[in-house]
Amino acid sequence: MAERINIGSGSPWEDIVGYSRAVRIGNIVELAGTTAIDGDTLIGKDDVYAQTKFILFKIEKTLQQAGASLTDVVRTRMFVTNIADWELVGKAHGEFFKKIKPVSTMVEVNKLIDKDMLVEIEVTAIVG
Repeated sequence: MAERINIGSGSPWEDIVGYSRAVRIGNIVELAGTTAIDGDTLIGKDDVYAQTKFILFKIEKTLQQAGASLTDVVRTRMFVTNIADWELVGKAHGEFFKKIKPVSTMVEVNKLIDKDMLVEIEVTAIVG
């Protein structure tokens, strides 16, 4: 069995809720839902495009910690609180994944954990 590597962000919620920022087993990396929170600050309040870009930068950094990169991403899942924002979210997604083209899902959700969060993204990567 491949070694399991849990990658944390340092958030106190990881221990309270019992989750990891990312988990790598073998060559597979799964990243938890990622929002535009930086410490205690929401980046891009009222700006879904800015939130999406920040999230994707954050995902890229976590992938690097897991020994992966954006080119290893095979699936993205985007949860938006207003599906009318799909073009702005899609534009930011395209800036990161235009040539990589992972399979992708975007769905509207009623709300996220904070009322000012407009988008949350998960990714799956296969390294190598």
